[in-house]
Amino acid sequence: MEQIQTEINAIRTQIDVLDKERSNLSVELDIIDASPEGIVNAYRRRASENIENAAQIKGIDDALAALKVILEEKQSQLKHLISLEPQTSSIEQIEDQIEITKKQAKVHAERVNSLAEELKQEVRLLKSCADKISPLYWRIYYKPFITGFKSISVPHVRSDREVWKIFNHTV
Repeated sequence: MEQIQTEINAIRTQIDVLDKERSNLSVELDIIDASPEGIVNAYRRRASENIENAAQIKGIDDALAALKVILEEKQSQLKHLISLEPQTSSIEQIEDQIEITKKQAKVHAERVNSLAEELKQEVRLLKSCADKISPLYWRIYYKPFITGFKSISVPHVRSDREVWKIFNHTV
């Protein structure tokens, strides 16, 4: 399997080299006169000057096409070999991964709960401001300053050590 991967890398490197070589061989068209006759003459001049370049570009294009076919075959072989490998994940490895991920989740859950507490406090302070200003605001603008406090909630994470649950805490 490592040999196939090495071959794939070598083919990719060769493709990159050929792509660079081909881009260096490409010649821009130099049109001096924009008339139809001037354009035809520019193309004829380029064709006669670049017959060798055209042959090299054609050869590089053919080589690139062949290498890409080989690359696809090698990648297919590698995928097939990988699919035949026995699954090496033992129950212990899976349990270890679960424990590591649970520790990460606990850190994130604690952060969510901490941010939720901060958010609750800020909402309460905002409500306090709204309660102070609302009577005056009604007198001048004939509408409430802020609405929707009855439906405000923040997320909270709780766990019974086996199942974790996210629920909304009403502020």
